Amino acid sequence: MLERDTCCTLVPYFEVQEGQMEAFKALGIKFVEKTRSEAGCVHYAFSFYENMAHCREGYVDGAAILAHLENVGDLLQEALKISKLARLEIHAPAAEIDKLKAPLAALNPQFYSLDEGFRRV
Repeated sequence: MLERDTCCTLVPYFEVQEGQMEAFKALGIKFVEKTRSEAGCVHYAFSFYENMAHCREGYVDGAAILAHLENVGDLLQEALKISKLARLEIHAPAAEIDKLKAPLAALNPQFYSLDEGFRRV
């Protein structure tokens, strides 16, 4: 069965400082464990390429993104001591983007409005 895709994705890319990848990966495990309890999280995982780390994460709506950022705020601060946020994208329906623009302005994300699509259920 197919339904309209309304998943809100947070797409951060971290540039990890030289010699800090193992420490960052250890934090990634803590991020995953802490995020498991979030009812609004659809999927969550880290992937890596050279000195870059990417967190692939999806949420049911914009409020779930904000709840996640509050939940992992302490870990994010630790991660930013050994990395920098190289890029942040948010992909979501326009109505959810409207809810996120002001609260996330300091992170300077690029917002991508989700158009037509589907997901299997």
